[in-house]
Amino acid sequence: MFSTSTQLKYWIFSGTTEINQLRSEINSKFISGQLAQHMGDKKPDSFLTVEEETKIRRHYEYVLKEFCTKFQPPMPRYVLGTAMAYVKRFYLRNSVMDFHPKDVIYTCVYLACKVEEFNISIVQFVSNIKNDAKTATDLILSQELLMMHQLNYHLTVHNPYRPLEGLFIDIKTRCPEISDPESLRPAADEFLDKSLHTDVCMIFAPSQILRSILILIKPYMNGHHRTHYAANKLLATGGKEHLMKTIEHVKRIKYMVKNTEMLDRDEVKQIENKLELCRNQENNPNSEKYRQKQEELLEEEEDRRLKKCSKMAEEELNARRQLIGL
Repeated sequence: MFSTSTQLKYWIFSGTTEINQLRSEINSKFISGQLAQHMGDKKPDSFLTVEEETKIRRHYEYVLKEFCTKFQPPMPRYVLGTAMAYVKRFYLRNSVMDFHPKDVIYTCVYLACKVEEFNISIVQFVSNIKNDAKTATDLILSQELLMMHQLNYHLTVHNPYRPLEGLFIDIKTRCPEISDPESLRPAADEFLDKSLHTDVCMIFAPSQILRSILILIKPYMNGHHRTHYAANKLLATGGKEHLMKTIEHVKRIKYMVKNTEMLDRDEVKQIENKLELCRNQENNPNSEKYRQKQEELLEEEEDRRLKKCSKMAEEELNARRQLIGL
């Protein structure tokens, strides 16, 4: 249940001000660390600003959405919702200069497929990616544990896509005066798709987003029927205070979705070029530093394995000696 979920406890915030403050702190932390590490080799203005980070992240959210939409076999929409939530959560703790979104989004989708039980092998998954299959596989599998750790292993995401089906069933059952509820689906889907590119999912509960859908899709539903259903079915309990609070939430959600800034392709390209120069090369799969880091990790893993094998062999030898009385 959402009311007892880690999503409500750890990943729902008071508003955009709090979220933007977290992003600003992550940006400052990364820049400070890089300046201290490189000691004069880099200048503060060579790094991305918070606004530039946001535009790059939003650009790759669109890339993620397109990937999920074209995925074969067809991917359930709730997998898209979960993957998008992972991206947003990940970049509340990490800068895009530390982990480039183009290297992160596919790991988020692959993890979302597992969590949402959309059963698909890694071979099938990477066949949908244009890049080299082996490179994509290695990158996804190497980042999977990192992703879960950065999400605090809070992998269950309550997004509006599954409840949306329940809403349509409810409309068909409890509001027979609406002759064709399915005619509302395109508008509802469009609204949810637009909301994915905002911070709505980190501020409001899925139920609040669903109520907004019903109230806001005016052109697709007879006004009297829409108002009647919303007032007498969805908002019938809770009293006046609850009603006023719901109306306020709807207004905030509407503002966020309707006022999403369009991205400029040329500007995004310029930011990407800047990002390539200031990103953490230790997390760049195409860099020498990354390859050295991976080799060191493999060596450390091999050392741990050998020590474990040596310890097990010694324990087995001692056990045999005790058995024969030596």
